[in-house]
Amino acid sequence: MSLAPVIAVVGPSGVGKDSVMAALEARAPGFVRARRVITRPEGEEGEDFDRVSVEAFQQMVAEGAFVLHWPAHGLFYGVPKGIEDLRNQPDAVLVNLSRSVLLQAQEVFGDLIVISLTADPEILAHRLSARARECAREQARRLARATKPLPEGLSRVIEIDNSGSLEATVSAILSQLQPERV
Repeated sequence: MSLAPVIAVVGPSGVGKDSVMAALEARAPGFVRARRVITRPEGEEGEDFDRVSVEAFQQMVAEGAFVLHWPAHGLFYGVPKGIEDLRNQPDAVLVNLSRSVLLQAQEVFGDLIVISLTADPEILAHRLSARARECAREQARRLARATKPLPEGLSRVIEIDNSGSLEATVSAILSQLQPERV
C-alpha cells in the first residue's frame, strides 16, 4: 500500500491558507489536515494547532517528535511525526508549511505537492488587518515578504490566486490535482 501524498499549502500571511485547507477537507472527503505544534502565546489564536511553550517545543525537538520544525515570525513551528500515520488513510494529507522548509519537506515526504497561494496585495493587507493578530509594523513586514519566491528544485507546484471566492479557489485546486489523484 502506498502512502498518501502530502500537500503543502504555502503563501504569504493573510492569503487564506487555513480557510483553503478547511474548504478542501470539506469538499474532498479523502483529504485530512495535519495539526502543527506552535509556540504561539496564550491569547493569540489562528488555525487549529497545538500550543506549547518554547521550552516544551525545544524538548520535543530533542526527543525527535517532529518530522519538520522551523522558526518563523518569532515563533517555532513543528509538524509531528504523527503525520506519517495520517498518510496511511486518506487520499492526501494537507499541511500548512513555510516556504523555507519546502525542500526539506520534499526530502522527508518524497511525494510532495506544493499549492502556492497568492492574492492581490490590497486583499492581503485587508485580511491581515481584519485578523488583528499582529501590530501594524508586523503586518507591513509580512506584506513585504509576500512576493518571496519558492525555492528552486520543487517537483510539483500548483500556483493559485486566492483573491476571489473560496469556492473558486478550491475548484481551481481540485481541477489541477485531479490528474494526480488515483
